[in-house]
Amino acid sequence: PCPVERCDAPEDIENMAPDLLPVIDPGPKASVVPGALSEAGARAAIAAIETAVRLVVEDRASGIVTQPIHKANMKTAGFAFPGHTEFLAALSVPDGQTPPRPVMMLASEDLRVVPVTIHIPLHDVPQALTTDLIVETGTIVAAALKQDFGIAAPRLALAGLNPHAGENGVLGHEDNAVVAPAIAALKAAGIDATGPWPADTLFHAEARATYDAALAMYHDQALIPIKTIAFDKAVNVTLGLPFVRTSPDHGTALDIAGKGIARLDSFVAALRLASTMAARRRG
Repeated sequence: PCPVERCDAPEDIENMAPDLLPVIDPGPKASVVPGALSEAGARAAIAAIETAVRLVVEDRASGIVTQPIHKANMKTAGFAFPGHTEFLAALSVPDGQTPPRPVMMLASEDLRVVPVTIHIPLHDVPQALTTDLIVETGTIVAAALKQDFGIAAPRLALAGLNPHAGENGVLGHEDNAVVAPAIAALKAAGIDATGPWPADTLFHAEARATYDAALAMYHDQALIPIKTIAFDKAVNVTLGLPFVRTSPDHGTALDIAGKGIARLDSFVAALRLASTMAARRRG
């Protein structure tokens, strides 16, 4: 087998001893101080992501499992994306081509949730939320549940945007005017979609048994329930990409860096899910 410090060629990886993983040097070096942010660290993180995508595009790896990035620090190195998801989508196609629209799913044994709008201020959500966006998201989710999760007939439950799903227009018009038409369009396309449901009653155990994934209309509407139910074991999955990508569902936790007390549960779950998804894609 190749030295564990560096393996560059596909045959090196194939010849690795079964108990070793190749460690590939992506290039830029950073002097690491646990818990401290630096531009050099941001550059190294960007290079690592680029290297990982190159490996899967070249079919030298079956998928990508990323670690959390500090978005504000990444910007010190010229990072122009809201987060991992959008960067991975841009890297998945040659320069000049339109990247696919990635969809973020948070998955655990007990719940899968998808925020239709993600990293935008809450006051921008009603303007960003459109029927077409919801339909496109639901279509990508249904396809991924079939391909990557082995669910032959996926069931989607869509949360309403407003309290009580708008209470028939009394508490906001978006649920009737935007969300409901999207559900009708998904049904017309042969996708089992229901709602809009009041978000406050969509995530208890009995409700979760009625769907395979819930589509939430904004970030916290999706992430609060899954982080309450599976804080240490949820996995961030990017749907809609031409390759498998998972990540632990937590942040950088700078306050505990280097202390040896971080839990590995979510990272292990991300590795296992990526392996399962890759195996399904290989058939």
